[in-house]
Amino acid sequence: MGVMEKIKEIEAEMARTQKNKATNYHLGTLKAKLAKLRSELFLEQSGGGGGGSGEGFSVARNGDARVALIGFPSVGKSSLLSSLTTTESEAAGYEFTTLTCIPGVLNYKGSKIQVLDLPGIIEGAAHGAGRGKEVIAVARSADAILIVLDAGKEGLQKHREILERELETVGIRLNEKPPDVTVSKRKTGGGGVRFASTVPQPHLGPEPEKVVTQILREYKITACDVLAREEITVDQLVDVVSGNREYKPCLYLYNKIDTVTIEEIDQLARMPHSIVGSVAEGFNIAGPMEDDLLKQKIWEYLGLTRIYTKRKGSPPDLVEPVILSQIRKGTSVKSLCDNISSEMLRDFNYALVWGKSAKHAPQRCGLTHNLDDEDVVQIVPRTVKQQQNDRNYTNLAQSFADKHAKKRLEAKKQKQARLRG
Repeated sequence: MGVMEKIKEIEAEMARTQKNKATNYHLGTLKAKLAKLRSELFLEQSGGGGGGSGEGFSVARNGDARVALIGFPSVGKSSLLSSLTTTESEAAGYEFTTLTCIPGVLNYKGSKIQVLDLPGIIEGAAHGAGRGKEVIAVARSADAILIVLDAGKEGLQKHREILERELETVGIRLNEKPPDVTVSKRKTGGGGVRFASTVPQPHLGPEPEKVVTQILREYKITACDVLAREEITVDQLVDVVSGNREYKPCLYLYNKIDTVTIEEIDQLARMPHSIVGSVAEGFNIAGPMEDDLLKQKIWEYLGLTRIYTKRKGSPPDLVEPVILSQIRKGTSVKSLCDNISSEMLRDFNYALVWGKSAKHAPQRCGLTHNLDDEDVVQIVPRTVKQQQNDRNYTNLAQSFADKHAKKRLEAKKQKQARLRG
């Protein structure tokens, strides 16, 4: 029996099983088996690499953030890319106009956001239908996902539910945070699973430890400590044990609202994480260099922050901000130093911060201080005497001397080569 047949068999058994406290243990086991089989199927379809993209889908990571446009064919993704960026993506009235990944760059508030126009996917994409596995592999590498939907078709065809189900099948969780659960394997000591929780676990049934033990047994984990600091479901526990889940912020754009009634627009606009608009009519979607609601929402969901740097005795540089991302490296002072230079992080002494994150102006802060949008930061390095007191100072000085000697030797060789020539 193949993997697909096993998956269908388990799904059918889950559909037949009535959900109550008595069957909670059995359903937990089935969900663990199903998640494991889906992971095996995804690895098998992607050639064992866990997300290798096909021809036309290998796009170098660029800019401060990456957004992937996902949707069914002919919903306006290519037209949207042309509206957000200066890239012209072919758009036509027929389906599957876009056959490969087309990148563009959105310049907004001093940041450069890479926008990827992906081919339309169809139901069954998680199992390889169409070019589904290539599209999903690119989606896993994005910082956020923008799902484009046709407002005129959503009421009957439920494209939103289908896309959410396809992405969930391959381990992409939309607008969710990783569960606060720790699984620590024990290499030595007695076997068995020890489960502890700081809060009650009503979703795991009357015997949560028994459910946890059986789920871990499916992954051949027999000796570990599990600590839950929040209420979790069986699905969330399976996600933690699997360890290959991607948690992505997702914004839903209902395009072509000029084809539906005002009552339908109002209903769609009230959906969670959703905005309505029209590329053709320019509703909530302006040109590449203009501000609009869609760009504001993309900025918000990416968690981007502008930080202006300042030298001692000079005014701050308000032209070219440093863009920090909450999704990538965070928005702390340490992330700022790491973004600028590794040497700045090594020689860091303290930072002076002006702005919304500071209690007073300026506030003297350490590396763990979290910055807000449009803060001004001055990094103060350690003095020479402070650096000399560092235990690694001798090795650091020696490495600088070696680099200097190497440069002098290379310059000497180049000069001799010129004289001979």
